Amino acid sequence: MLIYSLGMDTELKALEEKIAQFIQLNQRLRAGNLALRQDLASARSDNMRLSEKIDIAKSRLEALLSKIPGDEE
Repeated sequence: MLIYSLGMDTELKALEEKIAQFIQLNQRLRAGNLALRQDLASARSDNMRLSEKIDIAKSRLEALLSKIPGDEE
């Protein structure tokens, strides 16, 4: 039969609490990381979509500019 001293029992409980806190922190960080990854994917998708719109607008503007008569000297 093992007999633990009161000090050892206190230390073990403190260690259990620290481990539980670490687990909770780890879970929160994982959830935060997942949210950031999702935000990043969304931002990249928005960036792609906006870049395509800019390219389309640029092409349309160039087409319109090409129709404007230039100064012929």
